[in-house]
Amino acid sequence: MEPERECRVLSIQSHVVRGYVGNKAATFPLQVLGFEVDTVNSVQFSNHTGYAHWKGQVLNSDELHELYDGLKLNSVNQYDYVLTGYTRDTSFLAMVVDIVQELKQQNSNLVYVCDPVMGDKWNGEGSMYVPKDLLPVYRDKVVPVADIITPNQFEAELLTGRKIHTEKEALEVMDMLHAMGPETVVITSSDLQAPLGNDYLIALGSHRKTNTDGTKMTQRIRVESPKVDAVFVGTGDLFAAMLLAWTHKHPNNLKVACEKTVSAMQHVLQRTIKSAKAQAGEGNKPNSAQLELRMVQSKKDIENPEIIVKATDLSVVLFIPAYKCR
Repeated sequence: MEPERECRVLSIQSHVVRGYVGNKAATFPLQVLGFEVDTVNSVQFSNHTGYAHWKGQVLNSDELHELYDGLKLNSVNQYDYVLTGYTRDTSFLAMVVDIVQELKQQNSNLVYVCDPVMGDKWNGEGSMYVPKDLLPVYRDKVVPVADIITPNQFEAELLTGRKIHTEKEALEVMDMLHAMGPETVVITSSDLQAPLGNDYLIALGSHRKTNTDGTKMTQRIRVESPKVDAVFVGTGDLFAAMLLAWTHKHPNNLKVACEKTVSAMQHVLQRTIKSAKAQAGEGNKPNSAQLELRMVQSKKDIENPEIIVKATDLSVVLFIPAYKCR
């Protein structure tokens, strides 16, 4: 029996000594699911910034280039995937784009998975928690070279300049994002009304694939997952990493990939909140340290998640292929 070919990911994200965000949230699940992961730490902090205190260092674009140069000089800069998340610096982000473009020249099948972390909505109001000058870099440089993007509703609105009030508008926004470059778009969370009720959160996915006859097909899905009453950090990083893994294993079935990703997320979050409440004691609100994701304890659920969240197939649309100019 032929051994399975090694699949290698370059993950450029933040790192924390204690807890699970950025590369700490992405590496373990990817390794458990069989991927080799090479990490570049965009920051190295003692812990995430939701704690009362944090200390650490930030990697600048020159230092990122130096690390990549080291890989290149040794001819070990061959990758199947690039994964990126939170960054605050425009020159760092531009350097990431340069690296992705170079890696894609070497391997035309390389898949770039980008979580365009810019902000979120609180009580219906959206606000950015990165400098505003990152938006044009994401919109004009990053998204066009990305293959899979995982914005939340607010980030999808920022990237397209369109507000989302209905599911129909969300699907139109995803079409706009497809036209910008990515074949797969997952809006990871939204404030849309879930058919199952107010206790559920809606995520939407859209995947465009080319058939052998040249026609294209769009698979659209809706995922409704139970809301968990707590503020977790690192969930977006975990989501993007697991989506990378499951889309690799189910390349033309976004429905199955999202069911496995969201189900595994639910297992991790339920285990985390149960543990956090037990540590905090009855009547006490869990703190940041107690709410760190229970990642190692969830190894079996990450590896082989029981499907507890099902996706709804919304539509399959055929259309004439559009040719992208490079």
